[in-house]
Amino acid sequence: MASSLMKDSPESPGAPAPGVPEKTFFGHPRGLATLFLTEMWERFSFYGMRALLTIYLISGGPDASKGLQGGGLAMDLATTTAVYSIYLSMVYLLALPGGWLGDRLWGPRRTVTIAACTIMAGHLTLALPGTGTFFAGLALVALGSGLLKANISTMVGHLYEGPNDPRRDGGFTVFYMGINMGAFFAPLVIGTVGERYSWHLGFALAAVGMGIGLATFLFGTRHLSPRSSVVPTPLSRQERALWLRKGLTWLLIAAACYAVVVLTGHFTLNWAMVPLTLAGLVIPAAVLIRIKRDKELTAVEQSRMSGYIWFFVAAAVFWMIYDQGGSTVQAFGTTKAANSLFGLTFPSSWYQSLNPVFIMALAPVAAWFWLWLNRRGQEPSTVAKFAAGLFFIGVSFFFFLLPLMSAESGTLVSPMWLVGIYLLQTVGELCLSPVGLSVTTKMAPAKYASQMMGVWFLAVTAGDSVTGLLSIGGVNLSRTGVVALEALLATAAGVAVFLYRRSVRALMHDVH
Repeated sequence: MASSLMKDSPESPGAPAPGVPEKTFFGHPRGLATLFLTEMWERFSFYGMRALLTIYLISGGPDASKGLQGGGLAMDLATTTAVYSIYLSMVYLLALPGGWLGDRLWGPRRTVTIAACTIMAGHLTLALPGTGTFFAGLALVALGSGLLKANISTMVGHLYEGPNDPRRDGGFTVFYMGINMGAFFAPLVIGTVGERYSWHLGFALAAVGMGIGLATFLFGTRHLSPRSSVVPTPLSRQERALWLRKGLTWLLIAAACYAVVVLTGHFTLNWAMVPLTLAGLVIPAAVLIRIKRDKELTAVEQSRMSGYIWFFVAAAVFWMIYDQGGSTVQAFGTTKAANSLFGLTFPSSWYQSLNPVFIMALAPVAAWFWLWLNRRGQEPSTVAKFAAGLFFIGVSFFFFLLPLMSAESGTLVSPMWLVGIYLLQTVGELCLSPVGLSVTTKMAPAKYASQMMGVWFLAVTAGDSVTGLLSIGGVNLSRTGVVALEALLATAAGVAVFLYRRSVRALMHDVH
């Protein structure tokens, strides 16, 4: 596949020999093909397993539909939502130590290799029956995904000659298309096999996808930048010993505490979920407080961090609702919506292909729209775009109320209701997510320039942790009253951000 996308480009720098044209990938360094395909297959495995996760957890339980095959973990919807939310929050939380390991211990290339092996081992573990193996596999996938997420994007940047290389933005655009291609096809393949034939065969297919991605990466590493093998700031021997002692100390403390709980017969799933949920809230708050209170920051940087907290909290509210597209909304589509449209019968896991296909269709439109407004001098500010993102995610849940109320009579609703929900959420994502990535790089203090992208991902962790905490507390997130309250919260947050936009922009100084 990669070779068919190559074309000759005599202008490309670093040609292998004078007069010999260098092979490029759509005009970009050849290593982009390696990273594009690696990420595409990793996302294929990640989103394929994610499309099955909610359905597998409720299968055989009190909230499962009659037509759903058995063999799942028979959880109720509240526990399912909690497990799903905590899993996602840990993926994004682990991106922070993943970046640290790449920067200080292994280097990006070796970290990605270890991550891919960990993810593949996790999916293979999920393919084995049993509750214990399931949670072990889920932990391995979360760990590997966190390791990979922070480092593969770094290697894309290494392919270009500094931040001013004119091909750089285009290269990241091509790379992110690989993410959405993998996310689109995964539910159609893994979801169908897992939901219609065998859950564990579906999880095994996710392992095959990651295996193909790993093989592609290892085969194409010769095309990557040599910088990808370098450890930027390696740990000294003393630092290694210190971190090893700290890690072992905390591991022993945790092992001792849980051993007591298990041996006294008090262990329940909440003993694992509650600490992880609280960590997903405490760690992001602690990181922001630590940066904000750093006395080495200039007055302007302090001001920008105050403004950034507005964006962070708004993003956490957004992701709290958005990520329920894979839990609350997915469960509704599985149990309360018809599984056929225009004569075509389909597995409910296919709903998870809607967001990536909408992203691929609407992202170029959104980019053109912002440029068109910019030429007319009418492009909204970053704050206004954030407010629009919150507004659309709130509207998506107000829209969700209509099929929820229709289904109360026991009638299966049309799948088009879910198409509308995911479309509104995607529009909100296009308003908020790319803008959030951009504003994070612009507002980051110089001292924390390389760490702030990990801080941005912590907004996802915080939002999903709130969802998990509510579910653990017994809140039924699929009730009309709760959905209405979440919709009101998001729209109110959007209105608040918009009303205070001048104050936030003042805190941002020259960043717009």
